[in-house]
Amino acid sequence: MIRMFKHYIPNAVLALALVDFVLLLLAADLAWRLRTYQIGSSPGGLSERVVEVLIFGITEFAAIAAVGGYSVQALQSIRFATARLLVAVSLGVIGISVIDLVLPGELLWRSILLYAMVIALGLLVANRLLLGPLLGTSRFQRRILVLGAGGRAGRLSDLARKSGSGFLVTSFVAMSDAEIRVDRAIRREDIHDLGGHVDRMRAGEVVLALEERRNALPLKDLLRIKTRGVPVIDFSSFIERETGRVDLDTLNPSWLIFSDGFSSGRFFSSLAKRSFDIVVSAVLLALAAPVILFFALLIRMESPGPAFFRQQRIGLYGQPFMLNKLRSMRNDAEAGGAQWAQKNDPRVTRVGRLIRTIRVDELPQCWNVLRGEMSFVGPRPERPQFVADLEQQLPYYAERHMVKPGITGWAQINYPYGASIEDSREKLEYDLYYAKNYTPFLDILILLQTLRVVLWPEGAR
Repeated sequence: MIRMFKHYIPNAVLALALVDFVLLLLAADLAWRLRTYQIGSSPGGLSERVVEVLIFGITEFAAIAAVGGYSVQALQSIRFATARLLVAVSLGVIGISVIDLVLPGELLWRSILLYAMVIALGLLVANRLLLGPLLGTSRFQRRILVLGAGGRAGRLSDLARKSGSGFLVTSFVAMSDAEIRVDRAIRREDIHDLGGHVDRMRAGEVVLALEERRNALPLKDLLRIKTRGVPVIDFSSFIERETGRVDLDTLNPSWLIFSDGFSSGRFFSSLAKRSFDIVVSAVLLALAAPVILFFALLIRMESPGPAFFRQQRIGLYGQPFMLNKLRSMRNDAEAGGAQWAQKNDPRVTRVGRLIRTIRVDELPQCWNVLRGEMSFVGPRPERPQFVADLEQQLPYYAERHMVKPGITGWAQINYPYGASIEDSREKLEYDLYYAKNYTPFLDILILLQTLRVVLWPEGAR
């Protein structure tokens, strides 16, 4: 994996993305040359159209990332990938047309854009046909050696077997006589030189997956491995890197304290984030006002009660605030007290089901963003009643309030809508990852991926 701004990107995804970007630039240039040849004109030098070519490449690349063109499914299924590429290229053309209103350029003529769209789609599909079969092979997988053969080692074995896994376990080494759950594990006493064994297995990394580390760390072995130039990583950090979530089952305060993350040096990042929130929320409120008013009218026509729904939520540092949404449930939905939303919840009205599916009910939250109570990206704010209960049942739940809550977030794009303690636990692992590894780069990824969730409403309730 390659680490970019504290976030890890799989080797296979990075390789595919880099080739895609080059092909997009090539498609734009070929489209220009084809069109100028048709009208009998000279294409000129590349420097004359470099800005237009870059606009096309960056916009289309962002659209591919936004619709899930680099997801596990897209890497494994050419049909899935082609469908997402069709949507992405179409969305990219719409985006470029909007940019054309602000930055008019010859490359963005409609005829050239049509050619670029067709050429790009052909090149991108061909890239997946040629490169796709190689992405899941061992040459794109990192070879690791696991010290441990208990439950944690078993979890790594299961994770390695999952489709799209970015690593291959070359060997398990049982470091003690504790319960061995991995059948192919080799006992430590049967290995004369552990460093040599790491070399023989051609492992590029060693993962420490001991069940009990207190007074049990094989310091001499770890030192010899490290001095051979092989990185050693603990189990929690490895799981965080591979899954994009913090593992609550193995989490302890010392790991949170000493591991990388929760950096205080975020002044410029926070300033940029807040500036983005103010500008975009103000623009969205102005542009979406007719849409909000239209659905507010439909809500009032369908069921009695106010069109807008205000409810207390817990925000930054545990401070309460009033969340604004379009009402999607009956006005008496919680007459019996606060309760989780359910699948096919009977309290949701017909208009409410529609606005939840297309996420229009979230638009009034832009007012909360403008006021500084929320951000566009962050953990979803929960109700005080649920927070009090979850803090009692889930460890480290309060730590998710160390960042400002958001309309969308890392948990929302990675985990379907959940309404139970177990779902909250899963989402907490993603929220902690975001709070720990926040950078503007991660915010951009989340905002792009939110488009996928809107277009394909997975788990909307």
